[in-house]
Amino acid sequence: MTRTAIFAPFEIIEGDRSRGIVLLCDHARRDLPQEYGDLGLPPEEFERHIAYDIGAEQVTRKLAAIMGAPTVLANFSRLLIDPNRGEDDPTLIRQLYDGSVIPGNYPMSEEERARRLDNFYRPYHDAVGAMVASVHKQTGTAPFILSVHSFTPVMQGRARPWHAGVLWDMDHRAAWPLIEMLAEDKALVVGDNEPYDGALRGDTMFRHAIVNGFAHALIEIRQDLIGDEAGTTDWARRLAPIIDAINRRPDIHEVRQFGSRTGPL
Repeated sequence: MTRTAIFAPFEIIEGDRSRGIVLLCDHARRDLPQEYGDLGLPPEEFERHIAYDIGAEQVTRKLAAIMGAPTVLANFSRLLIDPNRGEDDPTLIRQLYDGSVIPGNYPMSEEERARRLDNFYRPYHDAVGAMVASVHKQTGTAPFILSVHSFTPVMQGRARPWHAGVLWDMDHRAAWPLIEMLAEDKALVVGDNEPYDGALRGDTMFRHAIVNGFAHALIEIRQDLIGDEAGTTDWARRLAPIIDAINRRPDIHEVRQFGSRTGPL
């Protein structure tokens, strides 16, 4: 974890907008602004998945480099505020996470909650929205949005069999071919809306893809597979040609409304 006096809530990696792809990484980093200290947590908690998605930043950066795709990464730890939640989600700012109490998040005043929304959460989403809009304007067609996450090999004492999972709500245009192409490697166990369900109202995909009718997918990669340089390189190289093939499909760049399992848009 690093701290600086001037804290940027997001990072943009420039790329070729004419390709029609936007890469996102909501849980890229475990950093906190200086004024929040360590939220009352010991250093080892920032090595855990509760602080960030281990390996996801490196996979995203390598994908961006291989594909030349414009990318937005969140710079703040999900322990401060989770950018992949709706503003009214009760897990937006966690006070308890996977057995760890977050002292700096309890009690949480309305003023502090508003401050974190205004200073970190909303600037990140403004940057994502601006990037998506710029790609849309550059190409004149709907952009394809891919979000990169990672998940723990074990949760609550249960081993997770999937090497990767693809999360989606009702728009299958990118999710189905992503699952199918990953599963062509018979050594991989690929989850379809596993280990999580992709229907989460107000999350990043909902805000920037679903409501706009843009094709999208969220990929989750198991953290033990991307915990080092070799693993992140392997997965970036695995994903790049698949994403490129999906991006060439004509239906990917159409605006189409599929709705959401979470309710009306």
